[in-house]
Amino acid sequence: MPKMKTKAGAKKRFTLTGTGKIKRKHAYKSHILTKKSTKRKRNLGYFGTVDSTDMKNVKQMLAMK
Repeated sequence: MPKMKTKAGAKKRFTLTGTGKIKRKHAYKSHILTKKSTKRKRNLGYFGTVDSTDMKNVKQMLAMK
C-alpha cells in the first residue's frame, strides 16, 4: 500500500509542538477589522491549539499515525 500524502492545505495551517499538540491560527483576522475591538484582534493574533475532538482528523490530514 502506498504512503499517505499530506494534505497541502493542512501542511500550511498546522504545526506540531514539542509536546505533541497541534498549533493553529485563529479565524476572523484577515479582513473587516474596523468593527472588531482592539482586544479581540489582539487575542485573535495568538496561536491556539487544536481541540481533542478534532485531533484525529488533523493528524490524518498531516499523514501522522
